[in-house]
Amino acid sequence: MLTVRLDSELEAKVGIVAKNMHVSKSELVRRSLVEFVKNTPKLSPWQLGKELFGKYESENSDLSQNRKILIKSKISAKT
Repeated sequence: MLTVRLDSELEAKVGIVAKNMHVSKSELVRRSLVEFVKNTPKLSPWQLGKELFGKYESENSDLSQNRKILIKSKISAKT
């Protein structure tokens, strides 16, 4: 369940539209939210994380290019 607080002007407009469509205010809001969610663009993993990518620096600038070599050296250093 969800409760939404509307100012009186918006609530009146919602009431008028709902009445014209012969549906309850709740049904109108439900349909509106379904359409809004359906039409909201889906973000790619890149878009979701772009604020974080490259944010933290390392003294090693070649971590992604030499990752296999670096991982092997870390593992062999532990043994």
